[in-house]
Amino acid sequence: MGILSWIIFGLIAGILAKVIMPGADPGGFIVTIIIGIVGAVVGGFIGSLLGFGGVDGFNIGSFLIAIFGGIVVLFIYRKVRA
Repeated sequence: MGILSWIIFGLIAGILAKVIMPGADPGGFIVTIIIGIVGAVVGGFIGSLLGFGGVDGFNIGSFLIAIFGGIVVLFIYRKVRA
């Protein structure tokens, strides 16, 4: 269930990351959602390494980890593309 949770949370995290960090992103809405999916995977990986747990189910902790990962990846994406 892990990877499926990451993808679902990633879709939502990408949208919320865009709301939290508004700005003109190359690629538009679809790229932002893809960044959210990647961010959820990254957030799950970082959360697991730090002992917070990963994105392992539909709960608030996993959701927050996915949003955090989405914001991190969106920030990095903007710095690389600028």
